[in-house]
Amino acid sequence: MEAVAQRLSQLDTESEGAIRVVMFYDTLMRRRVDLAALARSSAGLAECTAGIRLHSTGRVIRMTPDGRDAPGPPPPPSTTEPITLDDEEIGTVWLERTGPARRLDLVLVDRLAIAAAAVVERYGPARTTMADPALVELVISADTDEAARTRALRLLGFATDLPVRVVAVRAEFPLDQIGRLLCPARPVKAATLADVGVVLASTVDSQRIPAGVRAGIGASERPDRAWREARTALRFTGPREPVIRFADLGALALLAEIPPQAARDNPDVAAIAGLAGNPEDLDTLDAYCATGSLRQAADLLHLHHSSVARRLDQIGKALRIELTEPAGLTRARLALAAQRLLAN
Repeated sequence: MEAVAQRLSQLDTESEGAIRVVMFYDTLMRRRVDLAALARSSAGLAECTAGIRLHSTGRVIRMTPDGRDAPGPPPPPSTTEPITLDDEEIGTVWLERTGPARRLDLVLVDRLAIAAAAVVERYGPARTTMADPALVELVISADTDEAARTRALRLLGFATDLPVRVVAVRAEFPLDQIGRLLCPARPVKAATLADVGVVLASTVDSQRIPAGVRAGIGASERPDRAWREARTALRFTGPREPVIRFADLGALALLAEIPPQAARDNPDVAAIAGLAGNPEDLDTLDAYCATGSLRQAADLLHLHHSSVARRLDQIGKALRIELTEPAGLTRARLALAAQRLLAN
């Protein structure tokens, strides 16, 4: 190893140096080193601190050239490279050079990233976001016994003594990217079951969900119950509320328990369904029910409040509901929610 791992500063030509860097990492991979040893060897070769970070666990390894853990928070890196496994970015490697970058730093971090991906794949569990749907189904199924659920969670990389959050997703956005956005620094797994995406995460940051994604977030610490809650919350989502937490539904969640035919037969719900042929009216009613205010609804719709007032007067007559009265507004809100449940 010592003969191969000559210092970069001692190399005569760029091509010779690149070959030596490749040989250096080939040797490390044959020796099946772990991530700490990989970072330590890289720091020694580069003669500066080297770092490795895995997105799924948030684990950060920083080693100094003398083989010790680097102290303090990391400074801005001088050179970085993503770690990619199965076409998914699972982490980052970098160098912390205080002076100007050296000519082979890019080659070094490239080979370090490749080696780090090989180490992660070898020692698993795999740190990619997408997971085996069968394992995910074991976690969220009500028919799974607790021993099997615990084994599935362990195989997916989750600590079995900590709660796992469950999110139901509908989107054309890639599911692995949604998972990483929801939980960027801790374990997260995703799979598609039927036509619904399932995300299992240690934590969920709903503010990071991208536009165009519908998501329902379960509340229970039991994954099977949380999955039922997440699916229910997903059914309540709409264009103005694309992300809903089950815990925020409160008594509205009871609407999901009503048999679909009973909901369809309700006069208010049937009247709302009759507006489906006029998206403009339905959008106006939705904005008014969401805000409870004529002027705020006008702001949402980018219309003058008198135009919205005229529309609501016509809609109220069609529905036979007095929308300006509190009881009428409540009826319209419930009917809209029930119609959304039927549509979803």
